[in-house]
Amino acid sequence: MEIIDRALEFEQRKHTFKTTSERIESSREVKDLILSLNTIYKEQKDPEIMDLMKRLTAIKQKIEKRLKGRP
Repeated sequence: MEIIDRALEFEQRKHTFKTTSERIESSREVKDLILSLNTIYKEQKDPEIMDLMKRLTAIKQKIEKRLKGRP
């Protein structure tokens, strides 16, 4: 499936973002991928898709933590 391939490609990509706009763009992209995978997971109930969503969520949390900065 194309969405799963895109998600795997995103996961393998290097996550060094120089600017805030790159982080925002990446955060939005990974959110879209997770939501798309979720709709597929609801139909197929494949545990591999759930594992992929969990890994992408961890990446998303790291990006958002970096976006928010330190208090």
